Amino acid sequence: MIDLPPLTAPVKRSITIGGHRTSVSLEDAFWRELRDIARAQGRTAAMLIAAIDAARPPEVGLATALRLYVLAQIRGNRA
Repeated sequence: MIDLPPLTAPVKRSITIGGHRTSVSLEDAFWRELRDIARAQGRTAAMLIAAIDAARPPEVGLATALRLYVLAQIRGNRA
C-alpha cells in the first residue's frame, strides 16, 4: 500500500501573460508551490508564470512547463 497526499482535481485559473488572457489547469498543490516559489524569488506568481511561459519550447504546454518547473525547484532545494 502507498500513502498518497490529499488529492484534488485540477483547478483552472485565468492569468494574463504578455497582455493576453489565458487559463491554466493545475492541481492546487502546484498553484501553492508556484506562489511560494514566486514569493521566495521576489516576484508575483503572474511574473513567474510569464517567465516560464517565455522560456518553454512551443511543443510543451504551459501546464506541463509549470509542473516541471515546480518539480525542478523542489528537487534543487533538496540537493
